[in-house]
Amino acid sequence: MTKKLFFLMSLIFVSCSDSINQLRVSGPVFGTTYSIIYDSNTNYETAFDSLFFEINRSMSTYISTSDISKVNTNLDVIVDHHFESVFIASKAIHSITNGQFDPTIGAVVNAWDFGPEGKIESLDSLKIIDLMRSVGMEKLTMIDGVVSKPLATRLDFNAIAKGYGVDVIGKFLESKGIQNYLVEIGGEIRSFGLNSTKNAKWVVGVQHPDLEGGQPYVNTLTLENESMATSGTYRKHKLDEKGNRYAHIIDTNTGYPTKTNILSVSVIASNCMTADGYATALQAMGVEGIRIFLETHPELKVFIVYVSEDNIFKTAVFNGFPLS
Repeated sequence: MTKKLFFLMSLIFVSCSDSINQLRVSGPVFGTTYSIIYDSNTNYETAFDSLFFEINRSMSTYISTSDISKVNTNLDVIVDHHFESVFIASKAIHSITNGQFDPTIGAVVNAWDFGPEGKIESLDSLKIIDLMRSVGMEKLTMIDGVVSKPLATRLDFNAIAKGYGVDVIGKFLESKGIQNYLVEIGGEIRSFGLNSTKNAKWVVGVQHPDLEGGQPYVNTLTLENESMATSGTYRKHKLDEKGNRYAHIIDTNTGYPTKTNILSVSVIASNCMTADGYATALQAMGVEGIRIFLETHPELKVFIVYVSEDNIFKTAVFNGFPLS
């Protein structure tokens, strides 16, 4: 899932007072990058690395000994609290969105071989039918840390784990009494307090999907004690022979790529894991589907960028998402 759509603005590493410094730590993690800005005289980089290690050991499909890899290969394992938290949240979002969010769809996504370029290939329909038999978060249960699932089902929390990681770091900082911070992993963001160097709310920008244009941001906004996540398709999609644009997001009902004019969906929620999961689910709904869904979910603030029928970039705002 292409997620790196939010970019931090004015991330300046300076002293904010004689007693408390604004620190910034950044680096690679989860196949992307992270940036953490917080007010403290203590550098917690070692603690951050330990937390990242724990989350990877729990949910990285690239680590053969992780909890999720053991679950996927049907080995006996009692999953840790990180896995359990994400599993429970995923089940809830899956149910609320009628299956639009489904971490068991990964094998089908891989079968379509989505990359940065290329056309839709004629994947054998029988192969898709076979793969779809193992899809469905509703088929999975967890009791006392033990996951029960169909043997062929494969879990992949890529569409929600970065948001969870952001929350883990944020909660850690709060446990240390830190009152001002901004945590970002792969474009997913959690804010708390203020940017003390400016004595103002944190300012972030939504990248413009026209990467060749001269406008870097399609929207800038301020955050205070909120989280944001974005799901987008403008970096990762394919075209069929008629020029129809298909997202790397697979329709969880059919197993085929979603035909969509939506370029990005940005969600503000109370925590980043929730924002992350819903950003993915909403991406697959279409503009009208998003509007209908959000009528009964006012707790989600949403901003979308899409292409109109006359090939013009347009935006839509729901439930009070802030605009620049």
